[in-house]
Amino acid sequence: MNDFTRWIDLEGAVNVRDLGGLATVDGGTTRFGRVYRSDNLQGLTERDVERLVDELKLRHVIDLRSGPEVSLEGPGPLTRVPEVTVHHHTFFAEGGRYTDVDADTGDIGGTAGGIDADKVLPWQRRAEEDAAELRVTGFYYGYLRDRPDSVVAALRAMASDDGASIVHCAAGKDRTGVVCALALEVAGATREAIVADYVATGERIEAILARLRASSTYRDDLDTRTADEHSPRREYIEQFLRVLDERFGGPLEWLAAQGWTAADSEALRSRLRD
Repeated sequence: MNDFTRWIDLEGAVNVRDLGGLATVDGGTTRFGRVYRSDNLQGLTERDVERLVDELKLRHVIDLRSGPEVSLEGPGPLTRVPEVTVHHHTFFAEGGRYTDVDADTGDIGGTAGGIDADKVLPWQRRAEEDAAELRVTGFYYGYLRDRPDSVVAALRAMASDDGASIVHCAAGKDRTGVVCALALEVAGATREAIVADYVATGERIEAILARLRASSTYRDDLDTRTADEHSPRREYIEQFLRVLDERFGGPLEWLAAQGWTAADSEALRSRLRD
C-alpha cells in the first residue's frame, strides 16, 4: 500500500484518499481512480471541484450523513455540478420533523442543533478502553441493524461504472469506515489491508477535528475531547469484522441476507479490482 499515492490533498477536505493500491487475497491490488473516501465535502473550493470532476472524473457522491446533518450544513458545492449525482443514504433510522430518531433535540438551525455526536462520531475514553471497543463497534452494528437498506444502496452506488465515486460522512472515519471495509471485503482485499485503510484516518485526525469544530453542527460535542480520543483503533474494525464472521459467516453472507446479489458483487469487484 502506497499512502503517498493514495492521499488526495484538497483545500476544503482533509481526509480524502483513494481505495486503490490495497493488497488483495489473490496477490493483486485494488484499482486506483475508481472509488474514493472522504470527510465532509461541504467546504470544497472551486479548485477542489474542478480537480474532482474534471481531473478525477468524479460522477457519484455517496453521502452517509444523517438528515439533520445535511439540513444544518446546507447544500455542498458538488450538489450544483450537473455531471455529479448525489446519493444520500443515512445510516440512522430517520424520524421526527427534521432529525433522526436518535438526535431529535432541537429546531433546525437552532443552537441545540439536533445532532448527537456521540452517535455520529463514536469515540472511546481511555479509562474504559475495553468497554469503548464494544461501544464503538456497537454503533457500527447499529448502522447495519437500523439501515441495512442504506448500506446496500451505498455499496451499489459505489459500483456505478460511469465515472469515479466518493463516499463520505462527517469525519470520514466511522460510517465511511464501515462501508469502505465492506466494499473492500467484496473486492477481495486482505483483512490487513482493510484494517490499514481504516486506521489511516488517524494520520489526519487533528485536521479533521479542526474542520468539524469550525462548524456549529459539531463544535459543542467535540470541544471536550482530545484528538487521541477520536482516533480510529485497529481493534474496532477488527472486532466489527470478527463478529460478522462469527454471527453471519462473514460480511458477504450478511450482505446476501440483505438482498445483495452475485451481480452486485461482480459490479463492485469490477470497479475496485485490477
